[in-house]
Amino acid sequence: MNDAEYTSGSIEIPLKDSDEVIELGLDQLPDGDEVLAILIQENCPLHVWIRLAIGYYKQAKLADFVRILEASRTSANTNYRGYEKDLLKALDTLAAHYVQMANKEKNKELKKDYCSKATVLYTSADKISMYDSDHLLSRAYFCLLDSDKLDQADAQFNFVLSTNAYNVAALVGKASIAFNKKDYKTSLNYYKKALKTNANAPAGVRLGMGLCFYKLGKVPKAKLAFERALELDGQCVGALIGLSIIELNNKTSESTKLGVDLLSKAYKLDSKNPVILNHLANHFFYKKEYQKVQQLAMHAFHNTENELIRAETCYQLARSYHIQGDYDQAFQYYYQATQFNSSSFILPFFGLGQMYLHRNDSENAALCFEKVLKSSPNNYEAMKILGSIYSNSKEAEKKEMAKANFKKVTELCPDDVEAWIEYAQLLESHDIQGALNAYGIAIKILKENVQEGIPPEILNNVGSLYFRTGNFDESKRHFENALRLVNNELMHDKVYYGAIQTTIEYNIARLHEAKHEYDMAEKSYRQILSRHPQYIDCILRIGCMCRDRGQIHEASEWFKEALRFTQTQPNSWSLLGNLHMDKEQLGPAQNQFERILKFNEQDTYALCALGNIWLHTLYQPSKEKDKGKRHEQRSLQMYKSVLKIDPRNIWAANGVGCVLAHKGLLNEARDIFAQVREATADFSDVWLNIAHILVEQKQYIRAIQMYENCAKKFYKHTNTQLLLYLVRALFRANRLLECKTMLLKARHVAPDDTLLMFNMALVQQKLARQVMSDNKSNLKAVQSAMYDLKSAWKTFSYLIMSGESDRFREFKVDAKMEAKFCEDLLSQGKYHLTRAERIDQEEKEMKRKQEQEIQQLKLKQMQEEMQREKELEEKRLALEQKRAEFIKSTQSLMIVEAEKKSAKKRSKKETGEVVSSASESDTAEPKSSKAKKSKSKKRRTADNISDNDQASQDSQEARMSKSKKKSKSRIKNSILSDDDDTQEDSDTEKSKSKKKKKKTSKSKSSSKHESSKKAGDYKSREYISSSDDEGQEAKNAATGDESQDTNHDTQDNLSDLEEQNADETMQNAEEIEQDVEEEEGSVAEEEQEEENEEGDNQVEEQEEEEDEVDEEAEQEEGNESMVQGEQQSEEDNE
Repeated sequence: MNDAEYTSGSIEIPLKDSDEVIELGLDQLPDGDEVLAILIQENCPLHVWIRLAIGYYKQAKLADFVRILEASRTSANTNYRGYEKDLLKALDTLAAHYVQMANKEKNKELKKDYCSKATVLYTSADKISMYDSDHLLSRAYFCLLDSDKLDQADAQFNFVLSTNAYNVAALVGKASIAFNKKDYKTSLNYYKKALKTNANAPAGVRLGMGLCFYKLGKVPKAKLAFERALELDGQCVGALIGLSIIELNNKTSESTKLGVDLLSKAYKLDSKNPVILNHLANHFFYKKEYQKVQQLAMHAFHNTENELIRAETCYQLARSYHIQGDYDQAFQYYYQATQFNSSSFILPFFGLGQMYLHRNDSENAALCFEKVLKSSPNNYEAMKILGSIYSNSKEAEKKEMAKANFKKVTELCPDDVEAWIEYAQLLESHDIQGALNAYGIAIKILKENVQEGIPPEILNNVGSLYFRTGNFDESKRHFENALRLVNNELMHDKVYYGAIQTTIEYNIARLHEAKHEYDMAEKSYRQILSRHPQYIDCILRIGCMCRDRGQIHEASEWFKEALRFTQTQPNSWSLLGNLHMDKEQLGPAQNQFERILKFNEQDTYALCALGNIWLHTLYQPSKEKDKGKRHEQRSLQMYKSVLKIDPRNIWAANGVGCVLAHKGLLNEARDIFAQVREATADFSDVWLNIAHILVEQKQYIRAIQMYENCAKKFYKHTNTQLLLYLVRALFRANRLLECKTMLLKARHVAPDDTLLMFNMALVQQKLARQVMSDNKSNLKAVQSAMYDLKSAWKTFSYLIMSGESDRFREFKVDAKMEAKFCEDLLSQGKYHLTRAERIDQEEKEMKRKQEQEIQQLKLKQMQEEMQREKELEEKRLALEQKRAEFIKSTQSLMIVEAEKKSAKKRSKKETGEVVSSASESDTAEPKSSKAKKSKSKKRRTADNISDNDQASQDSQEARMSKSKKKSKSRIKNSILSDDDDTQEDSDTEKSKSKKKKKKTSKSKSSSKHESSKKAGDYKSREYISSSDDEGQEAKNAATGDESQDTNHDTQDNLSDLEEQNADETMQNAEEIEQDVEEEEGSVAEEEQEEENEEGDNQVEEQEEEEDEVDEEAEQEEGNESMVQGEQQSEEDNE
């Protein structure tokens, strides 16, 4: 049955005990009491009751609807089949009505009553059918009212979907649960599935989809969904609100107007909707109609129980009161908004933090802004405000957080002048250069972007920073610019700018004082005092200048003058106490610092000063043994009190280390001093204390280095006290000469200081004593020691006469005894001088002898060098003479070689004919080939030799060529290795052939004249080789005719001649090789310039012909040697 059946048509009420019925039109139902009476009287079945109740509900007659369903529970007829289903429907329908009423009810008591009734009805329905789908859906929607029962509702929806996956009501319920859990994507999927299941789904589905799209950032799709919802239901308030929010967020005049129109339309449809009321209040806030804002917000507050909506309502009320200056009401509503929603709604915390700042409650304000920053880490305003709050904190950790916040603020918004100025002010205490940079950026922004004048306060701050860095010129320039700006603004605000003018003038006076321009500084201070007589700082600075100039009484008067204006000013008492400390008046000094503690028990300066006083008493002589322990305890107590107040106080920590060192706990004291130096390296006292500890631990070298580093780092000028510390370390390290130098340097600064005089005398005495005790001391050292002794004796005598000697008794040194000791040493001076003179004479004599020996050795070396050079020159001349003789002797050989060459050319043709005939004979008779070859060789040899040559000359030439051949092999071996004279003949022949090829390649590029000369030389050597071959042939021919005895005699003569020629050739060959190598380098350049192509061709042809002849000769020689060897073996056998 659909909704149309309940709004149109009619319903029949059967009469009791008859077949008649009463027909009622659903569009015109009579009074509910009348119908209820008919139903009870006629004992109508339950389904009729349900239809009539729903009819009344559709006509918005909710009271009749409730009465009929309530009465049906007891009066309806249930004596028919299937009544259980109708009873379940009646219970669920009435329960659903109570759920809807509870959702709309604002009164907590009534809402609770409706929920209780619905719970009773659902419990009764559970007894009928717990797992009915419609019943489970109704009960699940009831659970949606309680956020703690979302999981229960989800389980019931899941059960329904397990039986029917396309149940639209269950899908919409699942979507609502996912939306409340902020799982917007899942919620959107359920809405889409419901819409696919039923395309005619109500406008609520489209509304839910629009909300999901909006939360997912898909605003265009959300807008389309809201518009579609309005098409389906023109009175859909949720869709109107969604569209209005989208239009208002566009922030254009047209969209804002359209958004307000949509809100107005929604307000007409539902004037009690808190969301509509809040958005209207927000709109009127920006229109500055704060009265309407308060009315709408208050109306919204009373029409909702939702805490999120109430939090926004309170926020609207709070900021309307805030902007009107009603900070109490604003604080109340800001605080109430944070209580309603303390996690997701951050805006009330921002306003509440501002209210805490107005109440000077920085701690709670910081907590509020920290919550804002936690939710939105890049919130610029929250970071800036938190940075300002932290910068005023005394905690170092907070200051670091402030520094980090301002650094991030300046990165997010580089043009924020206020942020740069606050950042610079925060850095002033520990990072001067960083503060200067921040002020510089702020000044640049003011000049370029803001285009306003630079405030004099900023220029004054920059000048003060430059003053602290020691850049007095820049400091003066900024102070003068600031003063000029202040003088121009005096007419506008004389009081404010007058105060700034006084501050700047005081800073300029301080600048003069720092530059040691005391007259100008005092003049400036007095001018300020003429206008402001109670300017305490000027009075104290004049007193400090008097103190620095040594005018202690005048300084004390000025400090007392400052006390005349105020007795609670701690600086005056501190300066007076320091004056007494400098004069070692510890009692009055203690009184001054104790006065400060009367006004402020936590004044760390006064406590630390008192600790220093008690510590100072430990170094004064005292007869009481327990007094030192008491003073140690008091001093340590004062330092501990300071550290409790300020754990980072380096002066108090240094004092604790001093007390421990006095107790003898050197390692513990050194650890404390090391920690202090790690905390800050700009504290000279801790450097000195570490050096003192090292001296006590006898680590003198490290102590000396520490003193020297301290002097370089902290003292531009000579500090006599530091030099005394250094002198003590040097003295204990027995470095007396350096000790004396440092004392002289200190005496130049303070010549009248008796302590320096006394220490100098002690050092001179000990130094002289060391020199005199050394038997090897020279005359100069002894004379210097005598001078030091006289000076030390005079110093001790002066101190005794002036009465200053008693001052040094506390150091356990008696000046009279030291003077007497000097006299005793001086009386022994003559003996030491005589001894030193004798040693000096001996040293001079020894030195003279050594110099003479050195001169003689040098002369001997020079003579040997000259003799060696003379011998080398003689050898060189002898070699040159031998070379000239060898060149002269080889010229004749070159002529003979040229003649032999022409003879070879003539015999070449004849040799060719003989060879061809020999080949024919070999073919015919292979057995007699050796004999025929020997005969052809003999004929060729006979043709090559001229008619005038005799057989004896041939034999002699053969012997000479053989000796030349051996000499060549020896020469090649000597070139390859000077010490290896026993190489194999094969290696010699290879080296000789390589050298031939090298010389041949070089001769190809020579000139015509030089080529002929080189060719002649080459031919002469080849001629010797060829003659050797020819001689061998002649020898072989002769051996065939002569007897055995003649052959032996010939061989003996040849061996003797070979040995004689080899010796002569070896000497000449070595010189030839050297000359050839030298000439090759010089001739190479000339050969390239005088190159002639025709000459090169001729040389190449000649060389080719000669190579062919040589190869044939070598073959023939090898064959002949084999024949000779066979013959010799036969003879030996015979």
